Formats: sequence, structure tokens, C-alpha cells
Amino acid sequence: MYIHKRKDWPEFQWDQANLAGPLAEARHLQGRLLGRMEALGFRLREEATLQTLTEDVLKTSEIEGEKLDAELVRSSLARRLGMDIGAAWQLDRHVEGIVEMMLDATRKYEAPLTEERLWGWHAALFPTGRSGMGRITVGAWRADASGPMQVVSGPIGREKVHYQAPASVRLAREMARFLAWFNSPLETDPVIQSAVAHFWFVTLHPFDDGNGRIARAIADMMLARSEKSAQRFYSMSAQIQRERKAYYNVLERGQKATLDITSWIEWFLNCWKRAMAASEKMLEAVLIKARFWKARAGESLNDRQRSVLNRLLDGFEGKLTSTKWAKLTKCSQDTALRDISDLLIRRILVKEEAGGRSTSYELCPPG
Repeated sequence: MYIHKRKDWPEFQWDQANLAGPLAEARHLQGRLLGRMEALGFRLREEATLQTLTEDVLKTSEIEGEKLDAELVRSSLARRLGMDIGAAWQLDRHVEGIVEMMLDATRKYEAPLTEERLWGWHAALFPTGRSGMGRITVGAWRADASGPMQVVSGPIGREKVHYQAPASVRLAREMARFLAWFNSPLETDPVIQSAVAHFWFVTLHPFDDGNGRIARAIADMMLARSEKSAQRFYSMSAQIQRERKAYYNVLERGQKATLDITSWIEWFLNCWKRAMAASEKMLEAVLIKARFWKARAGESLNDRQRSVLNRLLDGFEGKLTSTKWAKLTKCSQDTALRDISDLLIRRILVKEEAGGRSTSYELCPPG
């Protein structure tokens, strides 16, 4: 029996005593991380937030099998955050939509979550009114015109049904109840509320598509409330993407069990702890970037050089060649070579040892 068919739905229960330990550990990690970030100063906190949100947007889409362009995501976020990252603004309506949703959820975490707000998020995610090649209902609850909403896997003809959501005729009432609960004064720790909200929303599956992304945005919104801060320093979506198989398994088990969702909440708390631990790597990258530019504060570099060096510091994918330099900065090959040669002389760049058909370059190791 699916959980939403039980007579006591949606009276969720959990073992508070069993969760006390994992919650206390996670809250301790959260406090320590926020304390470290507070000590960084405003500019570095903004850079850390940009890094985190970029990863969050990329990974929440990747969980659903959609790969976005990292530079477009970073550029869209930077523009909205009022940060100059030395990049030309490029617009992609799919990127813009998910960025708008994520920022609305986390920057306006204190605002009520309403039907209209959720519909706006959904419309932003699907600006063409299509998911892939198929037309979907956008900015409204699903209508189940082509049959019940099911989560399936496997080839056509041999599909495996993992879950079937409540019928669309129930959605108006079900979502009204969910939103009333979400917006009511907190009765338990907001981190627990975040886990419950994620599970409840994705179990209702109220849209034709995009339910996972919106559920994770809702969870992030409640986590922001737990911190009373719009700045994000860890990415739950990135950690869920790393644990994608376990994520879907624990959801499926919970949706076919009783209303005791202790197992789901415990998994969510442990995933959250691992997300905060993973943020240490991001923080180190931010500090490396800050130290790099501090050491070169007196250097005279042109805009092209600063732009590409920032790309390298932010985790440039692939090999940096003169051809890529010319493409990134929209300059000639000769100009690219002059820019690179200047940085080689200054020992800011070095040639990669691997060699190959095209010479490639990397940042000179510190020291």
C-alpha cells in the first residue's frame, strides 16, 4: 500500500529519541561551519555562496538527468547577486529559470510558501511548456490526462513502477494541507521540518515534471530558516547526487511503508552532515583563490588574463590551450599567445608536462 492511501495520512511520525544523536551532531557541524564562514569576511562569504549555489543548481538538475552549462549558471547567479566575475553575460532561459527558483527559495526563505509561488517556480523551470519533446501542464497542478502519475524505470514494455502518486483530484486539498503545515509556526527543529517537507512534497508529486527539483528547493528553504541566513555554504543537492541510488531507495521504501518516517529523516540528517563535510573542499578553493589574488595584488594584468585565471581558480574543466583562451576571451590566436607568454614569464602559468598535439597550460604551483 502506498503511504498516501493510509487512513491516518499525512500524520507523519518519527522516533525523536532515535534522531536526537544524529540531529545534535549535524547541528554542531552546522554551527562550526557557519562560524568559520562568518570569520571569512563579506567578500569571501559572497564568493563561497556563489560557489555553493552554482554547485546546487548544477547538481539538482543532474539528479534528474539534465546537464547545465556551469559557466552560464555561475554567470546568471553572479549577476543576480550583484557580483562582478569578469564574464560576459549570456542568457539561457532554462538556466535562468532554475536559478530564479533557487534564489527565490533561499534569499526569501522567510516569505510564506504559497500555491502561486510554487506555480511560479514550476513555470520558471519549464519556460517552453515542454519537458523534453512532450507538452506538460505548466504553472498548475498536474491533471493526469494521460493516466496516473508514476515513477518508473526500465525500457518501454518492461517498465518497473517504483511509485504511484495520489490522483490529481486530491491535489488541491492535499497541497492546501501541506502549505498550511509548512507556513505554520514550527513545532519541531526546522532541520527535521526540512526532511519532512522534502518527503511530503515529493510523495504528493503535484506537477507533471520537476517535482524533485522543487522538493529540494523547499528543503533548502527550510534549512535557510534553520540558519536564519540567505547565504548558502553547502549543497544538499550535490550530496544527494553523489548518493543518488540511496536517495531513491530510501524514498521508495518510505513511500510504501507506514507513516513512521524515522528512517528517511535519519538518512536526510546523515546526508546533510556529509554535505557540510564536503563543503570543506569548497571553502579551501575559495581561500586558495583569495590567497592567489592577494599575492598578486600589485600585478598589472589585463581583463582577458584576469578572466581566464579566475576560470582556472574556479575549476576549469579540461585542458587550457591557446585556442580555448582565444575562444573564452573572444580574441585572436596571436593575442591569446601573447597573453599566455606574459603569464609564463611571470611564473603565473606553466606548461603542462603531459604534452600532446596541443600545448596546454595550468596555474603555477604555489611556493
